Amino acid sequence: MSKNAKLLKKLMLAMMVALGVVISPILRVEGLCPMAHFINIVCAVFLGPWYALICATLIGVIRMTAMAIPPLALTGAVFGALLSGLFYRASKGNLLFAVIGEVIGTGIIGAIVSYPVMALIWGRSGLTWMFYVPSFIMATLMGGTIAYLFLTALKRTGMLTKIQNRLDTKTYDYVEVESPEAFTN
Repeated sequence: MSKNAKLLKKLMLAMMVALGVVISPILRVEGLCPMAHFINIVCAVFLGPWYALICATLIGVIRMTAMAIPPLALTGAVFGALLSGLFYRASKGNLLFAVIGEVIGTGIIGAIVSYPVMALIWGRSGLTWMFYVPSFIMATLMGGTIAYLFLTALKRTGMLTKIQNRLDTKTYDYVEVESPEAFTN
């Protein structure tokens, strides 16, 4: 990977974290943060599973410290971000699988992991193992739909592959890459 691509990946990660923190309050109620799932999926497709995991972790920590959000900011994001990227890669670039990875990772795994965190560590009473599953699945479907439509539009125009190529991320569609100067103008 070139030095330039490494820098661009770090810049894209920083932009995704900043965007995730800023747009996360849209439609947010406890246990429902669809814009976080949008960011998870877009980051997973643009940068890969490990960067998506880092992005979700950073967004969660910032939201918890700066916005007094409960630990759901982490438990409701990190599993989906990672699985979104892994499913996207395993499916050789199928955007629907990126969304499915987010739904399984957050909607099911993250929701179930949230129970002991919120009940035992955070002190919430009246929760069950499945308490967060409906709201987490609904949020992932909302954010996943937005991400799918956004990424499909980028893919249709060839921009998704150009972005991935520029970031030196694994691509699955061949598109002629323009000169690097085209991205700086």
